Amino acid sequence: MNKKITTPYFFLAPALITLLFFFFLPVAASFLMSFTDFDIYSIGNLSRSRFVFFQNYQHLLNDPLFWKSLLNTGYFVLVGGPLTIFIALFFAIVLNSKTVRFKGFFRLAFFMPVVTNIVAIAVVWRYLYHPRFGAINYFLSFLGVKPIDWLGNPHWAMPALIILATWKNFGYYMMIYLAGLQAVPVYMYEAAKLDGANWWQQQKHITLPQLAPTTFFVTIITVVGYFQFFAEPYVMTQGGPLNSTLSIVLYLYQQGFRWWKMGYASSIAFVLFFIVFVLAMLQMMVRKNRVKNGFV
Repeated sequence: MNKKITTPYFFLAPALITLLFFFFLPVAASFLMSFTDFDIYSIGNLSRSRFVFFQNYQHLLNDPLFWKSLLNTGYFVLVGGPLTIFIALFFAIVLNSKTVRFKGFFRLAFFMPVVTNIVAIAVVWRYLYHPRFGAINYFLSFLGVKPIDWLGNPHWAMPALIILATWKNFGYYMMIYLAGLQAVPVYMYEAAKLDGANWWQQQKHITLPQLAPTTFFVTIITVVGYFQFFAEPYVMTQGGPLNSTLSIVLYLYQQGFRWWKMGYASSIAFVLFFIVFVLAMLQMMVRKNRVKNGFV
């Protein structure tokens, strides 16, 4: 066999073997497990596990907690996703401005929450959200707002987690937008100024269209990431109060590692995968259609 053909595979082999054993085989095993009643008793004796075919998926359709967790996750994605993207884009445009000083400091400050451990963040934010002694309620009191039980009120718990997640994650997307902004030709802004365009017109007709591919990428990874909403409710609320912050991944975790219903948890995982896959494909189709019709 020609060495030119075999040599690339030789160098790729370690990575491919690693993916095979630590990704593809576990995913395939999990998919098969979703058709069984695999539980804690099956770990010691596989003969206790039985094929139930689509029974787990049928049970999902009649599980009110599954629909509650799916609704909560959708709420988080639809509100938290656009909010995070908007704030990231806003600060990226501000930090890309020539008039802003200490850009390196602000970039570091905004990016630090991204690399900070969620447990450490949760401890701080629990104090901020404290109904009696929290800093947030203290500042709201100057506006005449009565104390809010942020994490104990079913109506406020999810907005509180959305604020936390937005603050923690927007720095990452801001850095991506900054990279996209630096690729926008400066002469386009100079030509727009000569034509009398103001700041908003420059952003509307130059910045936003030029950042369309970046926005598409950021939207994809935001949707995928926010559908895996887990750490914030797990650390802060455990899905409460009254399951108002129960996400689909947290529900999957509870079923699989608290109640040891591994087969049922696997079915939840693949339903989530199907939802995210469909949404990603729809976004790609919309993007492809816009490009085909001449839109950026």
